[in-house]
Amino acid sequence: MKLWAKRDSADTSAPDHGRERGGLLGLVIGSIGVVYGDIGTSPLYALRESLAHSVKADRLTEEAVCGAISLLIWALIFTVTVKYVLFLMRADNRGEGGTLSLMALAQSAIGGHSRYVFLLGVAGAALFSGDAIITPAISVMSAIEGLDLVTHQFSEFVLPITIFILVTLFWVQSHGTARVATFFGPIMIVFFHTIAALGAIHIPDAPQVLASFNPLAGIGFLWSHGWLGFAVLGSVFLGVTGAEALYADMGHFGRRPIRVAWIAFILPALLLNYLGQGALILSRPEAVENPFFLLAPAWGLLPLVILSTVATVIASQAVITGAYSIVRQAIQLSLLPRLQITHTSATQEGQIYIGRVNRLLLVGVMLLVVAFRSSSALASAYGIAVTGTMVVTTALAFVVVRRKWGWPLWASILVISAFLSVDLTFLAANMMKVVEGGWVPLALGGCSMIVMWTWVRGSRLLAEKTHRDSIPIMDLIAMLAKSKTTRVPGTAVFLTSDANVAPTALMHNIKHNKVLHERVLIICVRTEDRPRVPPEKRFELENLTDDFYRATFHYGFMESPRVPATLAAMRKAGFKYDIMTTSFFLGRRSIKESSSSEMPAWQDKLYVALTKQSANATDFFSIPSDRVVELGAQVTI
Repeated sequence: MKLWAKRDSADTSAPDHGRERGGLLGLVIGSIGVVYGDIGTSPLYALRESLAHSVKADRLTEEAVCGAISLLIWALIFTVTVKYVLFLMRADNRGEGGTLSLMALAQSAIGGHSRYVFLLGVAGAALFSGDAIITPAISVMSAIEGLDLVTHQFSEFVLPITIFILVTLFWVQSHGTARVATFFGPIMIVFFHTIAALGAIHIPDAPQVLASFNPLAGIGFLWSHGWLGFAVLGSVFLGVTGAEALYADMGHFGRRPIRVAWIAFILPALLLNYLGQGALILSRPEAVENPFFLLAPAWGLLPLVILSTVATVIASQAVITGAYSIVRQAIQLSLLPRLQITHTSATQEGQIYIGRVNRLLLVGVMLLVVAFRSSSALASAYGIAVTGTMVVTTALAFVVVRRKWGWPLWASILVISAFLSVDLTFLAANMMKVVEGGWVPLALGGCSMIVMWTWVRGSRLLAEKTHRDSIPIMDLIAMLAKSKTTRVPGTAVFLTSDANVAPTALMHNIKHNKVLHERVLIICVRTEDRPRVPPEKRFELENLTDDFYRATFHYGFMESPRVPATLAAMRKAGFKYDIMTTSFFLGRRSIKESSSSEMPAWQDKLYVALTKQSANATDFFSIPSDRVVELGAQVTI
C-alpha cells in the first residue's frame, strides 16, 4: 500500500488571517461596505419604532425619549461591542465566523458529533433564513418612505418603487456584483459621515439628551413603565439586528479590520445619529413621525432619501450574499441537498450565486412587501429571528469557551450567562410581536429547520440501507481477481460516500456492461469541520492492488469541491492520470417512498421532493460532462 499524500488530521493550525495582507485600511473600507450595511441602516426605523409605543400610549415624555435612546446606546455597547466585537470574534473557526462555522468548531472541541450542538447549529441557520427575507424588505421600504416627506404626491408610489428596486436587485445577482462591490465601501463611508453630521448638528437643540449615556435612564424607564417599557425594548432590538453580520463576515475581512471599523467609525456615527434624533424629537415632538429624515434640512431631504436608498440596497446585497454563503455551508455539511452553485467571479471564491435560493428569497421578499405594505408594519415581524440566532450563538459559544479554550466551569457560566440573560430578555420582549407579524420569521425558520431535519434524517436512513446492501471493496476486488472480468483500456473513476464499500455505480457497471477498466480509482469526498483545507492536505491516495486505487478528497465547508482540480494535483504528485482516457461513472438514484420507512409519510414525500431538487454530481463536483457515464437505480427509503 502506497500513500501518495497524507492529511494530518491532528493539525489545528492557527486561524487563517492571511486576508489581512491586503492592507488594514483597504480591509476596513471593504468591511464598512459589506459588514455594516444592516446595522448601519437601522437608524432609519429603530428609534421611530421604539417611540411608537409611547406615542400610541400618549406618553411621549422626555423620560421616554431618553430612556429609549439609553437602551439603544447600551444595546450597541453591550451586545454588539462587548459580546460580538470583543468576545465572540475570538471564537473563530480558522478565521471564519457564523452559526454553522461555530457549530463545526464546537463539534471539533467536543471531539465528535453531538446532537445538542447539531440541533443548535441547525436552529441558528434556519432562523437566519427568516432574517434574510425580512431585511431587504424593511430596509429598502424604510428608505423609499422618505419620499413621502419630500411631497405627499409620492406616497402612492412608495410600494411600486420598492418592488422595482428589489426585483432589480435580485435580477442582477446572476451576473455577479464584484464589479460594483468596490464602490460599496466608499458609498457607506459617505452615508455614515452624513448621518453622524446630521445627528451632531441637532444635539444642541436639546442637550439633555446626553443624559441617555447613563444606563440608569434606560433601566429606570423599563422599571417604571412595565409592559410599555418591555414593548419598547422589543423595538430597541431593531438597532442591533445586524450584529450577527460582524461575526459571520469575519472570514472575508479578518478580525482586526472589523473591530477597527466598528470602534473608530461605525459606533460613533450611530450614537451621534440616535442622539440627534432624540434631541430633534425633544425640541419638536411632531418629528417623531420620521425623525431620521427630518434631521435633514428641506433642501437636503431628497439627497438623503437617495443616499439612504443606495445604502439599504447595499445592506440588502450583503444579506443576500450571506444567504448564499450559509446555504453553501449547509450543503457542504450535508444539511441540505446539493444545489447548483454558480461562481460569478473567476478570482474570488466567495462570489457565488444559487439560483433556487435567489428565487425563494425574491418570492418571500415580494410577499412580505405586498402583505405588510409599510416598514412600520414589517418592524413587528423583524427581530424575533435575529434574537433566536443570538441565543443559539451564545449557547454554542459556551461549548467553545468550556471545551476549546479550557475555561473553568464557573468562569464559563459567569460570562455566558451574562450574555444569555440579555439575549433572552430581548427574545422575550420580541415575543410580544408574534401576533402582529412576528410569526412570519418563526414560520420561515420552522420550515427551514424541518427541511434540514428531513434531509439529514432521510440521508442517514438511505446511507444505512445502502451500506447494508453493499459489499466491502476488498471483498469485491478478491472476487474480481477470481472471475477474470474483461478489462478495457483507460481509467474509470467512481465517486462514493463510503470508501470502504463498493460504489453502486461500480457494481452496476460490472453487472450490466460486464467489463472493468485497466485502472480503477474510487474517490470519497469529505467535508471537514474547518472552513478551508490547505492544498498539501487536499487528498490522500492508497493502492488497494496494482490496478485499484482509493482516494479521499478533503474540502472545507466554505469551499466548492472541484474534483478535476484535485485530480490534477494528484497527477503532479506522481499519480498517472490522463483526463482524455478517463471516464467518470456516477450513480443516479431515483428515490421512492416506502410503506415500511422509519419516517412518517409526509416526511418521506418531502425527502423525495428534496432529492429531485438536488443538482447532479457532474455539475456539483465540476466534472467534464463529456467524460461522465451515469448509471441509474431506484431506491426506497
